[in-house]
Amino acid sequence: MKRTLLYGGAVMAATALFSVSFSAETPKWPQNIQTVLDNTKPLEFSRGKRLPLYLWPAMDPGTLSDTDAEALVGELDRRGVGLVCSWSPESKGKSLEQALPIARAQKKLGVKVNVHASSCMNSFFNGDEKTAHIDKDGKPFWDDSFGGGKMGCPFTLDFRKDSIKERFTPFIKAYKDAGLYVGFIFTDWEIDGPIEFNKAWEFSRKCTRCRENVKNIDDFAEFQKDLRIIRSELQHDCYAQPVLNAFPQALVGNYAVYPNDGYRYWYDWFEYYVDGQPCKTDQKAKYRKWYQDFPLTGFTFAMPVFYTWYRTYDWYDFTKNDYRWFYNMLLNASNAGKSTPADIPIISFVHWHTTGAPKKSDAKVAQMSEWAYQEFLWHALLRGIDTFFVWCGSKNANPEVSLVAPVYAAAQEYGDFLEKGTPISFEVPAKPGTVISGLKIGNKVLVRRTDFDGSQKPVEIAVGNKKIVVPAMPGKCRILKIK
Repeated sequence: MKRTLLYGGAVMAATALFSVSFSAETPKWPQNIQTVLDNTKPLEFSRGKRLPLYLWPAMDPGTLSDTDAEALVGELDRRGVGLVCSWSPESKGKSLEQALPIARAQKKLGVKVNVHASSCMNSFFNGDEKTAHIDKDGKPFWDDSFGGGKMGCPFTLDFRKDSIKERFTPFIKAYKDAGLYVGFIFTDWEIDGPIEFNKAWEFSRKCTRCRENVKNIDDFAEFQKDLRIIRSELQHDCYAQPVLNAFPQALVGNYAVYPNDGYRYWYDWFEYYVDGQPCKTDQKAKYRKWYQDFPLTGFTFAMPVFYTWYRTYDWYDFTKNDYRWFYNMLLNASNAGKSTPADIPIISFVHWHTTGAPKKSDAKVAQMSEWAYQEFLWHALLRGIDTFFVWCGSKNANPEVSLVAPVYAAAQEYGDFLEKGTPISFEVPAKPGTVISGLKIGNKVLVRRTDFDGSQKPVEIAVGNKKIVVPAMPGKCRILKIK
């Protein structure tokens, strides 16, 4: 997909590996796979060579025969879904026993070989006292502001690189030896390695080693830059480079690492704002200053995150509940879409159920409606997002899959626009009203219009140096000509 080039520069533990086997005659899939099959349908419109839909439940189907593996890969591919297998160093033999038949089937059928490698990246901060901060008296201490884990000094981690790279090595070798390849590989590497938020700045200013290494540690931007450079180097040297050396065409990425416009419009579940961190405000929201770390990682796809984070609801005073969610998620999608070069695919994590809610949540925080969520998905696609990766647990898998799959399937009707179209707008209205997104090819524009204020009046918008009139068309896309 072509995009405006503004290159200014996970969520869950690895899925459990199943140990059951299935007969080619009457295959009985594990519940996670059956959930996907029950909530998706064969595509009406071919996806061609476009990226598949990724679903958290469509991972690790167990130990299959080559026949069953081929049957399952083929059935999911007919539905536009890419099957993913995990690499787990703690159970290398079982991982390969389960992953290799799937990879063989994917190669045979000409679809991407998909890998989940989160376990391979755990952990740089492994509790070794050599990775701790050091106070003025020479005593080690830890940063406990990330949920109790032992987060330490970012300037101690070079010696951990070889250990992390070695966690990838046997899997890369096994695939190479088997004449297989990796087409798509992702990690959910989050609460580990250098992170500048929460109280990290405070703890680092008490660390003699950090003070020696950050030239002006009292400047948050300087501190952020130095930590993000180290974090990017760890991902590049231990993960991206070894994989790409073996499989040069692989799509390689990590949760929440993507090009951006200099700000991050969301907070992960373990993050919180601390006074003094640079940000821009929007009602009660504080969008933190973000560093352009994506180019340093060597990653070959972007992986933004569009979730209905619980805290987002109270950031805004919109009377339309749905727009509180929609507005923030579209800010995120627009950020990724406008900032990512055209040759970098965008595979975004998405989630519908209210995310990160406390055990005793406020009853006023109404969940985003199914209608608004599906409208958001359409607008994300029309702003440069290439495909989705649905994150969800087994409890919410049915609705999560059933909401995204129809949008993905219906969008394939417009394959030329998805592949070749240039987004016409990244504007996000500051209050509930009319939202328009579109993809342009030549003198044609595929547009979708969503009205949060009930408007039915035609709306004139600019497309380059020309204009088009977009009529009300609830729940539909339309191809309009530029005159």
